[in-house]
Amino acid sequence: MSETPSSLVTKVWNYAHVLREQGISYGDYLEQITYLLFLKMDEERTAQLGQPSILPKGYQWEDMVKLDGDALEAHYRKTLEKLAAEKGIIGTIFRKSQNKLSDPAKLKRVVSMIAGETWMGIKVDVKGAIYEGLLEKNASEVKSGAGQYFTPRAVIQAMVELVAPKIGETVHDPACGTGGFLLEAYEQMRDQTADKTKIKKLREETFSGTDIVPDVVRLCAMNLYLHGLGDGNSPIEEADALLSDSGTRFDVILTNPPFGKKSSYRYVDEEGDIQTESEEYSREDFRYSTSNKQLNFLQHIMTVMKLTGRAGVVLPDNVLFETGQAGEGIRKRLLQQFDFHTLLRLPTGIFYKPGVKANVLFFDRKPAAQKPWTKELWIYDLRTNLHFTLKKNPLQRADLDDFVNCYAAKDRSQRKETERFKKFTYEELIARDHTDLNIFWIPDESLEDLDNLPSPDIIAQEIVDNLAAALEQFRGVAEELGGEPIEEAE
Repeated sequence: MSETPSSLVTKVWNYAHVLREQGISYGDYLEQITYLLFLKMDEERTAQLGQPSILPKGYQWEDMVKLDGDALEAHYRKTLEKLAAEKGIIGTIFRKSQNKLSDPAKLKRVVSMIAGETWMGIKVDVKGAIYEGLLEKNASEVKSGAGQYFTPRAVIQAMVELVAPKIGETVHDPACGTGGFLLEAYEQMRDQTADKTKIKKLREETFSGTDIVPDVVRLCAMNLYLHGLGDGNSPIEEADALLSDSGTRFDVILTNPPFGKKSSYRYVDEEGDIQTESEEYSREDFRYSTSNKQLNFLQHIMTVMKLTGRAGVVLPDNVLFETGQAGEGIRKRLLQQFDFHTLLRLPTGIFYKPGVKANVLFFDRKPAAQKPWTKELWIYDLRTNLHFTLKKNPLQRADLDDFVNCYAAKDRSQRKETERFKKFTYEELIARDHTDLNIFWIPDESLEDLDNLPSPDIIAQEIVDNLAAALEQFRGVAEELGGEPIEEAE
């Protein structure tokens, strides 16, 4: 019987308790379960899709599952060493892998549990669902939480649908995480043709991404491979996308860059005092130098888009209003040299970490011209008077239906204003102080009528969100003034 993603999450999380008895940390657990699940799912993928495994013979699931005792532990360790030395996507997945399951009995128990289930889901990002579920459970069980951001699947689905990548176009995510955008784009693009040659090109030459976190790169590479993407070479690279311009240009950019606002590091000066320096990326293609990660990602995306490229990007509120030469200058460039046609104000309570206030920016690259390319920016307010939480009232794809309809992807000239969807001309926007695009117009009902207050738990969560957002802004101000970084509370 096939499993749902939620039940698979439960099973995988239950395995954590087996490993914790051995003193294996959460991070080590996730790493080991990744290796074992990959070996099992590779076997299932080979059986279901009829495609040969690219794992070397003698180091596949069937070679390990029949062993036990010291022979199992020795073979598992040898398998990890062998696969870590491989090139291409296998080397990416197993890079620097080590056996952390030294007790053969516990290793056998975990292998047996995995062997007893069918883990492969052809149309479901099972690995992503498992990983996100584990992060959510870890955040509730571990005091410090997961500390990472993952884009809600409903938002990913709507963004891909509206940016609408076509067969023959390249799709790139410079902060790919677990590969949610790339996998959703593949699912939607795969339905556009039945031509086997085009589908082969779609799988092997269309998608690419980078991420700076090794464990996330491993998971993303595995995700893509198990969905039939790639040709043995890894489409995912472990790298800091902001360091340089690779020279490659893409038709479509879909991404949610990391939300940590500032890049900084500490060092000890000649007097022995600890100093803090903001890290800024020096690139010729960056018009403005700033330590704001999101503004730098926005500049990077502007560079790597093809001349007719399209982008859908999740960015926090500070990108819309941050003052200073960089913030104001980058917003003006976006309005003048690109067609920044749509802004979606996302609701709070939809990310794993409190305090996240984010938006989706939709814009197209255009050739050089004397007049600004943005004629009108249409803003959809999905935040005011709307209340979501991760558990009791999570954001669903249906909650975005009205926005998708208003967006009018097939013909944006047919757009019409509604209560939540308003247009602002270039002249109106450029006249705003510091080109501030942090625009709202719907009255907050809770401020006018106490009967419209949401439930106490939602109010409490929104208070936490607002305090966390305020702390993030204060942290940025303190660093700008040269003070010590404000550490996050444990």
